[in-house]
Amino acid sequence: MTSAEKSALIQRGLRFAVTGLFVTALHALVAVLFINYVAPLPPIANGVAFAVATVVSYLINTTWSFSARLHGRTLLRFMMVSGAGFLLAMLVAWAAQMAGLHYLLGICAVALTIPAFTFVLHNFWTYR
Repeated sequence: MTSAEKSALIQRGLRFAVTGLFVTALHALVAVLFINYVAPLPPIANGVAFAVATVVSYLINTTWSFSARLHGRTLLRFMMVSGAGFLLAMLVAWAAQMAGLHYLLGICAVALTIPAFTFVLHNFWTYR
């Protein structure tokens, strides 16, 4: 890997991280607003918030983090990676529970694994 390729990879990774922090905050905001102003139903609120955050994440990651064009192919791949990340998050949390770990350790394990997993897949598959 050349120096320019390393630099581009680091830039994509940093932008991906910033986008992740932003969409996480957006998810929380949408969920809170839904619960307070639409209906006090946390599961529905989080479902709506997840959908909003995923769409915004696709738009920002495509155009800014990975400097790609919005396209049906990347959208499909992005959604597949998001679905795989969702399933992996549940698997990691389940494994932590089966290991007898405190639920906060499971959440930490999810927070450490899912961003790395999704970045690698997006970088080497979604946007290639």
